[in-house]
Amino acid sequence: MTTVVTGTTAPPRSVGTAHTRIEGRDKVTGAARYAGEVPFADLAHGWLVLSTVARGRIRAIESEAVLAMPGVLAVLDHRTAPRVNTDYSGLMGMRPDPTIAVFQHDRVPHLGWPVALVVAETSEQAREAAEALVVRYEEAPHHTGLDTDHPDAHALDGVMPGVTGKGDLEAELAASATVVDAEYTTPEEHHNPMEPHAATARWEDGRLELVDSNQGATWVTGELASLFSLDPGSVRVRSEHVGGGFGSKGIRAHQVAAVMAATLLRRPVRVVMTRRQMFSLAGYRSPTAQRVRLGADARGRLRALEHNSLSVTSTVHEYVEPAADPARVMYDADAHHTANRVIPLDVPSPTFMRAPGEAPGSFALESAMDELAERCGLDPIELRLRNEPDQGPVSGLPFAGRNLPACYREGARRFGWAGRDPRPGRRRDGRWLLGTGTASASFFAGAGPSTATLTAHPDGTFTVRIAAADIGTGARTAITLVAADALRVTPDRVRVRIGDSDFGPAMIAGGSMGTRSWSWAVTAAADELRDRLALGSDIPAEGITVRSDTAAAIGALTPAERHSYGAQFAEVAVDPATGEVRVRRMLGIFAAGRIINPLTARNQFLGGMVWGLSMALHEEAVRDRAFGGVVGADLAGYHVATNADVPRIEADWIEDHDPGDPVGIKGIGEIGIVGVAAAIANAVWHATGTRHRHLPIRPDRVLAAATADRGRPDA
Repeated sequence: MTTVVTGTTAPPRSVGTAHTRIEGRDKVTGAARYAGEVPFADLAHGWLVLSTVARGRIRAIESEAVLAMPGVLAVLDHRTAPRVNTDYSGLMGMRPDPTIAVFQHDRVPHLGWPVALVVAETSEQAREAAEALVVRYEEAPHHTGLDTDHPDAHALDGVMPGVTGKGDLEAELAASATVVDAEYTTPEEHHNPMEPHAATARWEDGRLELVDSNQGATWVTGELASLFSLDPGSVRVRSEHVGGGFGSKGIRAHQVAAVMAATLLRRPVRVVMTRRQMFSLAGYRSPTAQRVRLGADARGRLRALEHNSLSVTSTVHEYVEPAADPARVMYDADAHHTANRVIPLDVPSPTFMRAPGEAPGSFALESAMDELAERCGLDPIELRLRNEPDQGPVSGLPFAGRNLPACYREGARRFGWAGRDPRPGRRRDGRWLLGTGTASASFFAGAGPSTATLTAHPDGTFTVRIAAADIGTGARTAITLVAADALRVTPDRVRVRIGDSDFGPAMIAGGSMGTRSWSWAVTAAADELRDRLALGSDIPAEGITVRSDTAAAIGALTPAERHSYGAQFAEVAVDPATGEVRVRRMLGIFAAGRIINPLTARNQFLGGMVWGLSMALHEEAVRDRAFGGVVGADLAGYHVATNADVPRIEADWIEDHDPGDPVGIKGIGEIGIVGVAAAIANAVWHATGTRHRHLPIRPDRVLAAATADRGRPDA
């Protein structure tokens, strides 16, 4: 046995210094295995068959001929698949999306609904057989369009209530010196992580194992145990490397289908979604139609604020895109009303997508604030500063730090905002009209209960085990740095193992809460381990292990409005002859708590900002109302920003401390996208004098707006 002490003199702090990703070399050399690449003996392959009608019933599935094809092992459908349980509480107490209860009935609620799984010896054989499977339907009329006058529109509670309100809205609007009343729309958007969704299921010694690509092994384990009525301890989910998620990689149809097939065949079965299938089965951001009404007094102080959002949900599972939520945090008014409503349609279920609610909601709210600044004759930053709230506009809770003004001051200085001519259409560069715009960003800084185990080894090293998920954010590296500092050792003495449900329950990588939640658990375990080692205990060969659980500590946290904040700036060039919009430079300044690893943190901010640019100018999934599906459901038809679209882009942060917070980390995965689309839209107005309230700002829309402006009597 050996005695190990961490020392009374700590090495230089690791948190706050730049570190390359621990698994970076493995990823770029191909040594890192993703879910669809892990080898298994006797592996079979499943291929999903999706419905070709948007609504109706399955009349017949002609599987006999397919079963006779080379290599085909089974066809699972509503006649042959195991029955599953759907009467349980899922993530955060929500009812599970019935989409995951595959092959349970003959109903088809949307185009791309899973109707069968063909399993074969090879992936090629499974695909050929799946494409040969004949499925006959009894079609019914369908409705897939977002119509603002839909009779079934209704308010829906999400993380916050569906409807909030105080004060007499109409009276305050009537008494306001300046009023903005505008409607904004955002289109359907899709996650499209580089790695497609993939899962391999197998049974071993009476235990179900799933090798998966997900954002939380604990989440998937709980869902599978509930669906198949299993003891959670008899289910293990491993997800070591994940090639992006953005909210889409939770529990999906392919995992459940793989488990069903593995259960029937008693051999490992792998199911991988195609890119086209992901447009039906992986969730997406709902389109929104938003109306914002603002009323301000002569000094630009808000008297009235109304933000109503309408989004779509499916007929089988209700999910709300809470686009009105940013107004509940950013600005207060004597009359303050918000609503999130949904329309059930014959479409796949939407889901969480990077900054759900905040991304589309900030476009509408921050565009409206820019319009209000113009009408009030105020600088857009000054208007926002005049409307800084003293407490949560809806919650009434105090802010646990709100450093948005500091973000604006630093951003304005670095962007060169001073001296900006507020009048639109005044700057040119040859044929290009130039403009600048800004917008605010915020995102909730929460935490979820997590457990972690930490082992001290006789050789002076330590192992952290936590069911965290690194979906490309650098979570492994961040946890390593946090653990090293908490143990008062250098990072090379810490090994972090993640992505395994056997390590105990932990928060998912979602809602910008992952690193905050995991670091809290790891720090608590490290504190206890240091105390034990300080007693001079001998360390046996198997090491000394402690386990933490932060549920009680998180429950005891003083209620407050905890958020990250940011100020987004953009400069655009617009060609009035072609309608082309080019973003020339972007700057984001953020107040996001304690930054663990500046290198990967900056990557996160920049990635979000690039996605915001893509949202503003490119991304738009068009759903054909005739057949009910997305047109061009691939990365050729669905346009995203590429290298040539990304300008000089900078992201930085200011000091941001909450003395009452035991962790100090706020999470940064989502705030980078918030406000970017509005900043770009506001810059396009500053360049052209035309407001664009509908995303994306396509060239045809720019030309149509210019034509309409030329036809106005006051033009």
